[in-house]
Amino acid sequence: MAITLEACILILKEHHILKSSAIQDNLTQRFENAAYNVQEVLPKTLFFCKSDEFRPIYLQDAKDNGAIAYVAEQPYAEGNGMHALIVRNIRKAMALLAQAFYGYPQDELFVIAYTGTKGKTTSTYFTHGILDRVTAGKTAMFSTVDTVLGSKPEDHFKSELTTAESLDLFRNMRLAVDNGNTDLVMEVSSQAYKQFRVFGLTYDVGFFLNISPDHIGPNEHPNFADYLHCKLQLLVNSRKTVINAQTDYFADVYAAATITTDPDSIFLFADDQFEAPEGIEIDFRYHQEEADLSKSRFKLTTHTLKAEQLKISGEYALDLIGDYNLSNATAAIIGAGLAGAVYPDTALGIAHVKIPGRMEKLDIPGHGRVYVDYAHNYTSMMALLSFLKKEYEDPRLIVVVGSPGDKGISRREGFAKAINQLVPRVYITNDDPGFEDPQEIADQIIEGINRDQVEVTVELDRSKAIEAAIRESKPDDVVVLVGKGTDPYQKVRGVDTPWPTDMVVARNVAEKLKDEQIN
Repeated sequence: MAITLEACILILKEHHILKSSAIQDNLTQRFENAAYNVQEVLPKTLFFCKSDEFRPIYLQDAKDNGAIAYVAEQPYAEGNGMHALIVRNIRKAMALLAQAFYGYPQDELFVIAYTGTKGKTTSTYFTHGILDRVTAGKTAMFSTVDTVLGSKPEDHFKSELTTAESLDLFRNMRLAVDNGNTDLVMEVSSQAYKQFRVFGLTYDVGFFLNISPDHIGPNEHPNFADYLHCKLQLLVNSRKTVINAQTDYFADVYAAATITTDPDSIFLFADDQFEAPEGIEIDFRYHQEEADLSKSRFKLTTHTLKAEQLKISGEYALDLIGDYNLSNATAAIIGAGLAGAVYPDTALGIAHVKIPGRMEKLDIPGHGRVYVDYAHNYTSMMALLSFLKKEYEDPRLIVVVGSPGDKGISRREGFAKAINQLVPRVYITNDDPGFEDPQEIADQIIEGINRDQVEVTVELDRSKAIEAAIRESKPDDVVVLVGKGTDPYQKVRGVDTPWPTDMVVARNVAEKLKDEQIN
């Protein structure tokens, strides 16, 4: 792919982002590579001085490696001799130029996007499962866990961010298109809007699943109002919108959708017991028929003409247990329906979808059943633990949990709140401490725990915490390893330190206990 200097200037001027420019020669200069990472610079590269992590020495290195132009919010002496585009907002500029550089790949894909405090990953995987069946393997996916660009091994890899940086995002879209994909299902985080990673991107279908306080802290959103505002941007930038009518702040969410979307293109869903606000018509309802420790079964019904036209009503079953997943499944079915899928393909496509790090289980003879789940805030932790408590008829729950450093400060109080409500025994441990002191993070969680009713152990070595919890458990207990899911690393002081994953550690403990019994 490529873009000319003249095209860059026109795009930036059109969006009133260009402050000034320094042109070294003619405007027809062609850039054959674009990068914000020095290691990715090649000859004839357009280099972005991305503000947060940028240091002037990086521009000198980029120049030495072959960059011939740079985009920044201020001029740098290190860029002397290069074309310079000075902009008002580097992240907006990068998003706009990335789209152009890669030939606006979003226009060649049917793009379904999900936002919400919880459920984004599950809904994305469910939708991908349906559409991959319908499109014969031509559906790409950008999720918190995995990025899928095609059928080759190199086209399936672990994601670094829920929503990638704009240059990576549009490059991946272009690769997906070049691999023959026709559809894309993606998660969109609040940070994606806060950081302008998806600036200028319009989705064919945008979902708002739910909202509760999260990602609030010094390095993220300053307050809940800012968090909600960023979440709502997805609806404003979608051609069709789908909203969980049972979300908190529904009036705000619905109002945001109606600003830019025709009422006929707004769809609402809820369970069959939900009483809608006056004047609000629910298009889709789901009824739980069975949700136990082996399968979840439910029925989806349509209640408006525009909903009936999708032809997706019927009986559904999921391998992913948990009654709280029915809402995510309903969203996925609607999304697939808007992309053209119909029943029974929707039912067949969603039936056996597996989601890494979600409700993975392991039975350990002589000890409890172990669950690994990515639940990483108060809302998702409560949904998970409440389901287990109900299905196992009030078992003793032993939870291993930590909270990440450098972000989601509010989660620490949320974890303590959930523990107080449902957990008699907890091990506080490490979970991506980043640049914070792990002990201080643990102390902040413990500060909110009622020590009169909860037995607390702090073991910052996560593998030791998992082993201690499993060893302590009795056959009727349930051990829940919360937060990391299938993450293969711990983020420690800027380094992704390899981590075998919680389930691998649990299996190793199981083998150790087995050997001890034999010997």
